[in-house]
Amino acid sequence: MGTRVHPVKWVPPPDPGLAGEYEENDLLASVERWDTPGDGPEDVVVDGEGQVFCGLANGRIVRYPPGGGVPTINAETGGRPLGIELLDDGSLLVCDAHRGLLRIEGGSVEVLADSFDGERFLFTNNAAVASDGSIYFSVSSCRFTLDEFRSDLIEHSNTGRLFRYLPDSGNLELLLDGLSFANGVALSRDDSFVAFAETGEYRISRLWLTGDRAGTREALVDVLPGIPDNLSTGPDGTIWAAMFTPRNRQLDLLMPRPRIRKVVAMLPEKIQPQPVHHGFVVGYDAAGQVVHNLQDPAGVYAPITGVRQHGGRLYLGSLTEPALGVVDLP
Repeated sequence: MGTRVHPVKWVPPPDPGLAGEYEENDLLASVERWDTPGDGPEDVVVDGEGQVFCGLANGRIVRYPPGGGVPTINAETGGRPLGIELLDDGSLLVCDAHRGLLRIEGGSVEVLADSFDGERFLFTNNAAVASDGSIYFSVSSCRFTLDEFRSDLIEHSNTGRLFRYLPDSGNLELLLDGLSFANGVALSRDDSFVAFAETGEYRISRLWLTGDRAGTREALVDVLPGIPDNLSTGPDGTIWAAMFTPRNRQLDLLMPRPRIRKVVAMLPEKIQPQPVHHGFVVGYDAAGQVVHNLQDPAGVYAPITGVRQHGGRLYLGSLTEPALGVVDLP
């Protein structure tokens, strides 16, 4: 795989570190684990009845009764489900890394979008649904699949995209391209902007949708001390960001050196720069200020790739754990 990686020079911003508003704590150490029938519940969503849904690496969409218990298999996508959302009609919206944007009702799976201008999506990632039914979703890369996500980060060629899908017409609109590993997507409480994680830039950006700034893109949180993954919006408007891992000093040192990164891309994965096993989620207000900082340096549940606020608790997802995480919101 390394032979098709063509690294682009990039100088990362200074790492703010786990200090100040990001100071280390153990607020996630008391996480409760709900075992999943398979690994990798990458994202999680909770409906109005308290039922909890997630998608697994084996393609299954599973549902837990309120408060936990034995999960049931709700559907199978035939791919790798990542981001998961609820639609107004009670059906599920799933970003399947391999199959595209899906709608699931009962056990049936409908493909809403899997290509743009004749080019199939390689890596559909995360979504958010506006009050008018519009769906905003990310495609992380036009060059690499989920299985090759390290290659995209090492190359840093910025081929991620943000789309809007209109269910009533089936129209698909490209809102932004040239994004650095487009990842989590969340809408502000009033739908005035859509926030999206640019994982490769350690940044959460936003695109204004209404008002005088409509169509304008800017940073919401410019320099993060971690690698952002999925986003979600809490009932009070908090924008939650799952941090896959704190920043990696080795990776930062490599980024300005494309020739060395070319060599690193060809090395076995286990000797490439590795994420730290560290639980980490952050909540931001609509101005990008930290309002919640929850961590667990021991990594009882990590890496965390999804976070959802519901009923005074946080429900956590992970790309690799064989369980969901559930913790009371301090």
